[in-house]
Amino acid sequence: MTTNCGAAQVDHYIEITWVVFNSTRLAADEFSVASARYGLNMKLKPQDLEKITDLTLRHYNEYAEYFWEGTRDHDVSQNIAALLQSIAGEPPYTILDFGCGPGRDLKVFAELGHVAIGLEGAEHFVEMARAHGGCEVWQQDFLKLDLPDHYFDGVFANAALFHVPSQELPRVLLELYATLKPGGVLFSSNPHGHNEESWNGGRYGVYHDLNTWRRYLSAAGFTEINHYYRPAGLPREKQPWLASVWRR
Repeated sequence: MTTNCGAAQVDHYIEITWVVFNSTRLAADEFSVASARYGLNMKLKPQDLEKITDLTLRHYNEYAEYFWEGTRDHDVSQNIAALLQSIAGEPPYTILDFGCGPGRDLKVFAELGHVAIGLEGAEHFVEMARAHGGCEVWQQDFLKLDLPDHYFDGVFANAALFHVPSQELPRVLLELYATLKPGGVLFSSNPHGHNEESWNGGRYGVYHDLNTWRRYLSAAGFTEINHYYRPAGLPREKQPWLASVWRR
């Protein structure tokens, strides 16, 4: 999930994240050390991918309530508008909130009159999203998706896809491409960096720069509509989020 808050709120968000996502850090660090023995660019084996998924979801499950309290009031209306304004045709639209978390944005899409479906891997978030938004929520691992073809007008991947290991990202993007209707739109927002791939407080993340992100999306068949950095109105070094909009 992203935030359109000011610098003070960004610092508050980082502080919350550090505090609540630290309890399984040791397990993640042990996994990172073991992985480093084989080199930073090693191919991840199925058991490695399972470990990445299990540890990341464990974090979100253990601290679901803290995460909800820390993010429930964040304003991501800029991101929601960026998706909806890019979809052709008349609303209502069928929207997949990919990595919907506790359901904050899922509820907004529903209140705007759209058919909103959530997808989330963390069991506790799934329960919270169903209760909060009253929408259908599919519990699915990002690396084991089961999506219908040509079903959604838009996919809203807000602070979600950066959890996908880079070696698996091409496959996941093709699956998202396939679930969109022709001309459908994918929105993504991720923390950006210099293509680092590592553990951060117990969660696995990949921090792409713009050019690398473009290469992945273009290879999957998407065409870029727009991109911007967030929060708006701050110097680039204080804009940790890269948002982008893509058409199938």
